[in-house]
Amino acid sequence: MDESALEVPTSWGKLSGTLAWPEGAGPCTAALLIAGSGPTDRDGNNPLLAEPVDSLKRLARALAGLGIASLRYDKRGIGGSAYPGLSEEALRFDDMVADAVLLAQRLAREPRVEHVVLVGHSEGALIAALAASAAGARAVVYLAGAGVRASTLIRAQVEGYLPAELSGPALAALGELEAQRRVEDVPDALVLLFRPSVQPYLMSWFRHDPAAIVGALAQPLLLVHGAGDTQVTADHARWLHDARPDARLRIVEGMDHLLAVGGDVGQGARAVAGEVADWLQELDARVPA
Repeated sequence: MDESALEVPTSWGKLSGTLAWPEGAGPCTAALLIAGSGPTDRDGNNPLLAEPVDSLKRLARALAGLGIASLRYDKRGIGGSAYPGLSEEALRFDDMVADAVLLAQRLAREPRVEHVVLVGHSEGALIAALAASAAGARAVVYLAGAGVRASTLIRAQVEGYLPAELSGPALAALGELEAQRRVEDVPDALVLLFRPSVQPYLMSWFRHDPAAIVGALAQPLLLVHGAGDTQVTADHARWLHDARPDARLRIVEGMDHLLAVGGDVGQGARAVAGEVADWLQELDARVPA
């Protein structure tokens, strides 16, 4: 596998990523790898985690081993895509979708690239589905993504993990944000989740219903989820499959939300890459010569 840096100028600065190429000079399918929520970088690492996991880097390498190129990138404001004057309050979910469209279009202009597939992990799965049409994507891979609105997912997490004295205010804040109203009084213990500067982003995110989006998606869809995912359970993939019955559904035994199988992220990444490669081969076989 050969890797090289890629920078794409934008109106606000630049998006920075890493191109990974399989061996050989022939045309190939390329995957745009879209990271999940929070300060997750191009490699799938997040400073909120105890240690690096390199989930997207490992997935890129596994895909390259199967003849699929990829571009993974730092989201706007993260890593090499950070820029002076970044305002969290000005950021919206649709900005992330626009960045994915821009990068997919840039990837499609690479001389060796025949088709572009969008592969989104967790929150990135919803971004992939929303970006697919404008990006001209060949297909979409929805990896460990939620099957309900983000506010519904957060509500379930709040009810399951927060003590009563915090769950009440948290649920009230969620209700306000779902109604597209700011929350002025946020308890200190909930500021990380509901700080005023992030509320506009949350409201823009909460508007999107994944089931409705994948149900209307024109592109072929692959749903891949881990049976061991406790953060976003595999039921979410099944709900999405109900909304899009012609999608391919694959549940990877033992895989968690970070793509680890038995603690081995590489094993999960290889399993996901194998599912993607098999599915793309089947899609190609359907196209008349």
